[in-house]
Amino acid sequence: MSEQKHKAGFVNILGLPNVGKSTLMNVIVGENLSITNSKVQTTRHRIMGLVNGDNFQIVFSDTPGIIIDPSYKLHEAMMGFVDSAIEDADIFLYVTEINGADLHPEILNRIISSGAKIIVVINKIDLSAQAEVEQKIEYWKNRIPHSIVIPVSALHKFNIDSVLGEILNSLPESPEYYPKDQLTDKTMRFFVSEFIREQILIQYEKEIPYSTEVVVEAYKEESKRIDIQATIYVLRETQKMIIIGKGGQAIKQLGTMARKRIEEFTNKHIYLDLTVKVSKDWRENEQQLRRFGYSNS
Repeated sequence: MSEQKHKAGFVNILGLPNVGKSTLMNVIVGENLSITNSKVQTTRHRIMGLVNGDNFQIVFSDTPGIIIDPSYKLHEAMMGFVDSAIEDADIFLYVTEINGADLHPEILNRIISSGAKIIVVINKIDLSAQAEVEQKIEYWKNRIPHSIVIPVSALHKFNIDSVLGEILNSLPESPEYYPKDQLTDKTMRFFVSEFIREQILIQYEKEIPYSTEVVVEAYKEESKRIDIQATIYVLRETQKMIIIGKGGQAIKQLGTMARKRIEEFTNKHIYLDLTVKVSKDWRENEQQLRRFGYSNS
């Protein structure tokens, strides 16, 4: 009997904002690597997650939701992550939903002309009737010829095995790209900053989540404890006051919830010190954006 050849490839997840891309990757990878929230533009970076088997390695990339008309240099940098994902995919997972808007023709043409395998994942089908789902399946089969269309509910983990099976069938033969025990390309500092930002998305309303960035200034890990100092950057003094809250109650609650999330991820006791600073127009400042990790170079 001939030995089964090893398969490996890059599976890049694309779609408009808030269609469930991050939830889908988290479910397939089996770890909450990408933060999720009902607010749009939750994902700001390209986040890699690895799924390994004896004879395969899937390199997933979660990407920011596609913004057709970026409003800030931050948005332009986020779309830079999308551009890079379009260039280096072996397989695209294009995630949409039953009532989702169509993809911009230019982006769609770039995906189709790339020559990569395209799997259209219709998410959130638990919110629609079967007839609507079938109609949408036919729509996408016609919209992207030669694609595979799979209806799922990522939130309820429905039909995820079909997506994974199709990916495994379509992976090219290749040795692994990363060590088999590796889960992601991101550092713990990155995940800590994301978990803090996730709690900001949950706890604060209006413009606050979109006006903040989190930087881990110090990270000291011991056998059973990690000491972390992080700075939350906002655009204006009024936003700083909102983050802190009356008598410091809001930031205390933020720190408590973020610490619990980090402890779940690391299985260690966390000491978390949060500071809030104003950085006017950081979303338009290229130097600040590079410091915050918004660079493809």
